[in-house]
Amino acid sequence: MSKNNYQNEVAKRFTIYNSLFLDLPFSDIHRTGTLLPILSGKCQEGFDKQMTPQEIISGFFTELMAGNSEKERHELLFKMVQYVERQVVLFDSIEDAAFDKIHDLKGKGTLQALVARVENDRKKEELVKKLGDFSVRLTLTAHPTQFYPGNVLGIITDLETAIKSNDLGNINLLLQQLGKTPFINKDKPSPLDEAVSLIWFLVNVFYVSIPDILIRLLNMLDYPLKDWENTGLLKVGFWPGGDRDGNPFVTHDVTVKVAEKLQKWILRCYYRDVRKLRRRLTFKHVEPIMTKVENGLFNSLFEDRSYYSSKEELLFDLMEARKGLVEYHDGLFLEQLDEFIIKVKIFGFHFANMDVRQDSRKHDSLWEEIITATEGEDALNAYHQLSEDEKINFVLDFNTLPALSSISDEFHQEMLKSFDAIKTVQEKNGEDGLHRYIISNCQSVLHVLEVFQLARLSLAKGEEKLNLDIVPLFETIDDLAEAPSIMEKLYQNPVYRKHLSNRKSKQTIMLGFSDGTKDGGYIRANWSILRAKEELTQMSRKYDVNVVFFDGRGGPPARGGGNMHNFYASHGPDVENKEIQVTIQGQTISANYGKPVSCSYNLEQLLCAGIENELYLSSDKTLNAYQRALIDEMADVSYQFYKDFKSHPQFLNYLEHVTPLKYFGKVNIGSRPLKRGKDSGLKFDDLRAIPFVGSWAQMKQNIPGFFGVGAALEALKKEGKMEAVKQLYQDSLFFRSLLGNSMQSLEKSFYEGTAYLKQNKQYAGFWKLMFEEYQRTITLLLEVSGMGALLEDNPTSKQSIAIREKIVLPVITIQQYAIQTMLEKGEDDPVLQKLILRTMFAIINAARNAA
Repeated sequence: MSKNNYQNEVAKRFTIYNSLFLDLPFSDIHRTGTLLPILSGKCQEGFDKQMTPQEIISGFFTELMAGNSEKERHELLFKMVQYVERQVVLFDSIEDAAFDKIHDLKGKGTLQALVARVENDRKKEELVKKLGDFSVRLTLTAHPTQFYPGNVLGIITDLETAIKSNDLGNINLLLQQLGKTPFINKDKPSPLDEAVSLIWFLVNVFYVSIPDILIRLLNMLDYPLKDWENTGLLKVGFWPGGDRDGNPFVTHDVTVKVAEKLQKWILRCYYRDVRKLRRRLTFKHVEPIMTKVENGLFNSLFEDRSYYSSKEELLFDLMEARKGLVEYHDGLFLEQLDEFIIKVKIFGFHFANMDVRQDSRKHDSLWEEIITATEGEDALNAYHQLSEDEKINFVLDFNTLPALSSISDEFHQEMLKSFDAIKTVQEKNGEDGLHRYIISNCQSVLHVLEVFQLARLSLAKGEEKLNLDIVPLFETIDDLAEAPSIMEKLYQNPVYRKHLSNRKSKQTIMLGFSDGTKDGGYIRANWSILRAKEELTQMSRKYDVNVVFFDGRGGPPARGGGNMHNFYASHGPDVENKEIQVTIQGQTISANYGKPVSCSYNLEQLLCAGIENELYLSSDKTLNAYQRALIDEMADVSYQFYKDFKSHPQFLNYLEHVTPLKYFGKVNIGSRPLKRGKDSGLKFDDLRAIPFVGSWAQMKQNIPGFFGVGAALEALKKEGKMEAVKQLYQDSLFFRSLLGNSMQSLEKSFYEGTAYLKQNKQYAGFWKLMFEEYQRTITLLLEVSGMGALLEDNPTSKQSIAIREKIVLPVITIQQYAIQTMLEKGEDDPVLQKLILRTMFAIINAARNAA
């Protein structure tokens, strides 16, 4: 895409539509809108002259509001923040409206390009075979990084439509609505609220995009829809309502209610489609069946008596109607009916695949109470003395769970009830509705078998088959290193092995980028995950197990985000490639999958990345021994550098008292607490990755996305290995993706905003350490890549970031003004605290993937 194209379609349109804000009929809006560009200019100018945020804001007030009280000045700052928030929404809408103009919808990574290439290379049969057992599952998580409430999302959708058709009158009206609509939830959303807000994307986007991609693909391949069996080629996973890890508000009741909502919404979608379809299918032998289908869906939705209780019942009637069309009416409108049938096969009665997730430490604690309740304190003391193998045998030999009434801890009771909830969801929505239990912080074979045995004793109740997959989640650097030996012991365990053979010998393993980066720094986390995948693949193949990797990736590069397609395309033959499974959240959902056009484009890119890996194995996807040794050395240097940084005496103080970390718990964007555990003090290990990464993003320092990269590259340069690193960058897609994502973090950084800390006695040395690594990383990344500027190879992304950062600069300055003032006062100020809280929304929304 040419630079001019982006300028015309996005940058210029923003300038034009932005001027409409000044005419909106709100008190003080003209004054705010007129003063904002002045403040923006003062910020840019001030930082260029190395002024502090306090000097910039105070100078602005002295020049333009000399006679106003401090209260009036602060009120204007609040209004400016609100104004910028709406500018960000406008920019998002303009960029989204231009999606098909600024992306090549038929170019590299799209299905059209893949099919053309495959036909040219006579690999069509190979492609069809690969598609037959491949799958991409995007899991929507309830992680709180989406700051827009549902009503604002609705306005954004309408605004985008108005912008597409250049309807100025409607744009003006919608901007007025935006001006009057609050952007902030008054209360924290409940897990059910979070689920409902994400179901919006299922109904309005995924229900449209997923069948559309599959139908287009099969038509391109001349493959009959009716014969296609792999309707799970594209799936949506769903965490709200099932993700209990550190969230006390997710209970067994919530799980069941969310599953009910999912079923109600998919049946609504079917009902709406069937009503349209029935208007065409007005023939003898067909119409009565379609009337029965319509009435059945109506009754399932609105009457107490449920008509269809499973997708199989619905499909039976639809296939009868199909038979009537073919036998008596030459297949008239058969295509439309087949398209609907494929939707039912894809989404079933569950819509999305829910997962349950809980922390391993909670299972340890539950088993301790189970042992005490059934066998007494002495038995528990004896259990603690056993080796891990003996503990495993003890747990697997356990015959029956105690009655709930004999469990005194309410949380433990709730954990046991969650297995009942799994059973209920499977009975009502089908096994696809919920068939996985994820163990976060998994560190041993025992951690997996504790959950396995709980499920056997509650869900299976003595039956031979357990309809539940147990998924270990390995997160820290140490846990990733231990993962292969843990899995080998599991594969060798006869009881678990038998369970696996009942589950088609398929084992899903989840790998967490967020906590990996938080624990080990950027290069070490990414490299550890790739190596773990290779070793786990090798181990699983040795035991004839089909391993599937589920990547817990966040929005920003620091949490495994950035360019996801390149990441999956860079996996070589040593990483199992039957499925791509990945979490997406917050603004990554609305930015990349928020509209059918962007959703289809990004899903196609993921699908093609996985398929091309097998059909076209190129040398840039495999690393030789020397290249691996180079990355190993970089990972070691950067890990040590990051560990030293974390043990800096000011590290935790800085996070707690300088960054907006403590405010993340007050922004009412998600139902989950700020950290795991109940301790009042800040413990690094309990801190969740989102507030950790988000705090650095608020400060525009983005430490988790680059820190240690510069140190590692410098170490290799000193050893005379710079040419080898440059060659590695040219030869390895993995290494290019790694550094490219780091460039995004650097491009979104703005150290000038916090340079005032150089003068702070307590934090001067700490800030300098960060700034030096920031400068060193940029210099060396440019040297390695041969670029003249960061993201030179991705002009669309570069321009988008530049405009967003410019829009939000006054808000960054206001936030730092409040932080600087409180640091200098040495005490908290309620007005300034509120100001910090308000600025967080705009900063995170502007970055789109900052937490």
